[in-house]
Amino acid sequence: MNQYVTGAVIKELREKNRMTQLQLAEKLGVSDKCISKWETAKGLPDIILLEPIAEAFGISVTELISGNTVRNANVSANMLRSKFYVCPVCGNVIHGMGEAEIHCHGIRLVPLEAEPTDEQHMIFIERVEDEYYVRIDHSMTKEHYISFVAAASSGDMQMVKLYPEGNAEARFKIRGVRRIFFYCNRDGLFSIDPVKGIDDKESGYDDSKERKELEKAADMLFG
Repeated sequence: MNQYVTGAVIKELREKNRMTQLQLAEKLGVSDKCISKWETAKGLPDIILLEPIAEAFGISVTELISGNTVRNANVSANMLRSKFYVCPVCGNVIHGMGEAEIHCHGIRLVPLEAEPTDEQHMIFIERVEDEYYVRIDHSMTKEHYISFVAAASSGDMQMVKLYPEGNAEARFKIRGVRRIFFYCNRDGLFSIDPVKGIDDKESGYDDSKERKELEKAADMLFG
């Protein structure tokens, strides 16, 4: 493996969590001599121990392997820092947090950069009781369509996979949602603050004349 947890990282995390080698060993079901070997680069933990080690330190396996947690223990704690990957061959959608090496169909995927919505990717969001109803005025043909819509809060990610010839719409529980993402298979990833997605009642959008005019214009453009 090009990347694997190192003894230096284990030692630093152990000391940061004020654990002795024996205490860590008891959590993992190994001997303290085993921990000592890891930390002195005389051995490596078995791959099946990576998850238990990460749990012992209260971090993700990705953080453990990358070592980023030594600098920032909250790398993957905030969903708003999420990264999306889409395979150009099969359309597989992968959501990740923190650093990751993602491959699909032999292709190394790079995280998508979200752009602000534009006139060709108009989104309408409204509150329906405790949910956001999201609609995107966009073609949904086999060649050009919205692949997924996601709603992110600081501690939660809701995602809806969409398919060609279906409807470009989704519903999400509001519960602190601060960002809406959606992916166009031709033009990439877009995002918007839900309040700016024609959702802010104080701005006069919901069920208003302005909203209806915007929807009518969208229908003329994309209908």
